[in-house]
Amino acid sequence: MSALLKSPQQLFDVAGKVAVVTGATGAFGSVAARVLSGAGCKLVLAGGNGDALQALAADLQQDGGEVTSVQKRPNSTEDCEAIVAAAVGAYGRVDILVVASGMNDIGLVAEMDVSRFENVMHANVTGSWMMSQAAGLQMIEQGDGGKIVLVSSTRGELGHPAGYSAYCSSKHAVNGITKALGCEWGKERITVNAIAPTVFRSELTEWMFSDDEPGKSVRAGMLSRIPAGRLGEPEDLAGPLLFLVSPASDFYTGHILYADGGYTAG
Repeated sequence: MSALLKSPQQLFDVAGKVAVVTGATGAFGSVAARVLSGAGCKLVLAGGNGDALQALAADLQQDGGEVTSVQKRPNSTEDCEAIVAAAVGAYGRVDILVVASGMNDIGLVAEMDVSRFENVMHANVTGSWMMSQAAGLQMIEQGDGGKIVLVSSTRGELGHPAGYSAYCSSKHAVNGITKALGCEWGKERITVNAIAPTVFRSELTEWMFSDDEPGKSVRAGMLSRIPAGRLGEPEDLAGPLLFLVSPASDFYTGHILYADGGYTAG
């Protein structure tokens, strides 16, 4: 029996790993930052809101985390390279990348200007690709593998009747990037996977959790499609993320892990 099977908790040990999180102050990014810091990773937090970044970094540092931050989004190749360079400058390497940056712009396709569509695609698709490229090149140079986690959505599997043509298209493309890079970088021992949540609690969705009008609410409509019978909580994303960045997932790449309570199963 292998040593890992005798001590299975080691399968999820990421203590001392260097993790970069983009969109770190957003709904998923802040969950990722707290989970990885709590698990003992050295963090590089990236985002566009400098005040929010500093507040998050200070909060994690107060709990004993080792954290640095860089006020950049993955908007260009130069920005992505600068984020990776900040990690290398602070800690000497990059082991984990979580791309949690992105956006949505709701609008019916008949009424949406192409520039709005392009903005969503750039933030969600091009940003994910460029950030993966920058971190992946560093991981390849290091020569001992790495973990990349992108953020998809149940809308990467399903359409939506109310103005999600840009968002759905972008998340389908994120799934494609995940699969393509998982295949391309397998020989480098770099795993590339995506977490695809349904609605989970955040500042943006809090209204849905209190929308209780019987039989008529948006919440009721969502719950009717979720076999688990509830909407998601931030903690529901913690376990999947830790799995995908740890040795436990070394044989898993190119996968889309739906954190959706069974939403896409029915």
